[in-house]
Parts: sequence; structure tokens; C-alpha cells
Amino acid sequence: MLLYPNTYLKKVEDINIEFLQKNKLKALILDLDNTLIDYNKNLSDNIIQWAKELKGQGVRLYILTNSNDKQKVEKVAGKLGIPYQSFAMKPFKKGFLKIQKILNIKPENIAVVGEQIFTDIIGGNRCNMHTILVDPICEKDYWYTAWKRPIENKIKSKYINNKNK
Repeated sequence: MLLYPNTYLKKVEDINIEFLQKNKLKALILDLDNTLIDYNKNLSDNIIQWAKELKGQGVRLYILTNSNDKQKVEKVAGKLGIPYQSFAMKPFKKGFLKIQKILNIKPENIAVVGEQIFTDIIGGNRCNMHTILVDPICEKDYWYTAWKRPIENKIKSKYINNKNK
């Protein structure tokens, strides 16, 4: 189903090398807001260390965000030492496919990681990439995300209940 992720995890740092190898994943396309940073633009040391470890294992990381705040995106990408594309207009395919072409990796070997079903998960699923839904870092959201959150939470609950049957 287009609305369901392939995998649900609590947080980005739960993605480890064993999981990636088991699922034949070589690259992660990462959302930014409320996936890597919180509402106040804080990037935790845990995420910095997580990214460093995965990159050290040969995993390719790339930020794909709908944000048009170039300074914010550049700052996080710089701290993580990874490339980025902003103003991606997810769930449209264009940004995902552009990154796939840059990485030169088959879609089934790329995972899209984010906390929003209507942008990250639908976009990744439409591009035949492995999708990983994570919980938002914090409850506070931008207004353009907050109105969707109750709908996404219902979809997520249904997904989790179906997985646990």
C-alpha cells in the first residue's frame, strides 16, 4: 500500500548496519525537519555519531527536504558531512529520482527515511525505494505539517496493528 512504510522504527538511530545489510540497502535518503533535527533546529550528538558510523561502514547518506531554508539545511548537512537537496516538493518523484541518479544505486537498494507519510513514505514508495517511517523527534510541528499529523497517526496505528497480527 502506498501509505504504508516497508519498516517502522522509533528513531533514525535505530537504523543500523545489520538492518541495512539484511535489506540490501546501500544508501539512505533522509528527511530533515523532525527526522534529523527538532522544531528548534537542534541536531543531537547521537545523530551526528550515527551518521559518522554509517558513513564509515560505506553507507551513502543524502538529505532530501521540502524546506527552503537554505541556511538551516546547509548547516545540518555540513555538520553531518553529507550532500543535500532542499525544496524537494515531496512526494513528487523528481527529488528522489535525482538523488538516485547521483548515487547511481538501484531504487531497491535505497531507503527513504522520514517521519511523514504524506511526503517521505508516499514519495519513496512511488519510486520503488524501501521506506522507513520514524516517529517525529518532538511533538511541536510547523503549521503546514501539524494539520496532517492526526491523519498520519491513524494510518500509522493501523499499520502497526496489522504488522502485529
